[in-house]
Amino acid sequence: MNNKIRKVIIKNGLGLHARPASMIAKITQNAENAVWLNDGNNRADASSVIDILTINGKKGKTLVLEVESERDIHLLETLADFFQSGFGENTDG
Repeated sequence: MNNKIRKVIIKNGLGLHARPASMIAKITQNAENAVWLNDGNNRADASSVIDILTINGKKGKTLVLEVESERDIHLLETLADFFQSGFGENTDG
């Protein structure tokens, strides 16, 4: 299994909108190499809010998080926890 990828599900009722996109970009801003979000059709640079907002970020959607560097694997867990928490918002939408 590739330890540089992680699948997450969007739990927030509002989906992946500007506030969580900004938080994701902040989490990944100091990565050694690129961190990606993939919705199956689009691949977005996780350090770019604009790129993140191009992702199909509806509630219930599964995304794949990917880091290019072994040194950034810790970011996968941080990001997965953020998704699991519903972005720290009410997940009912």
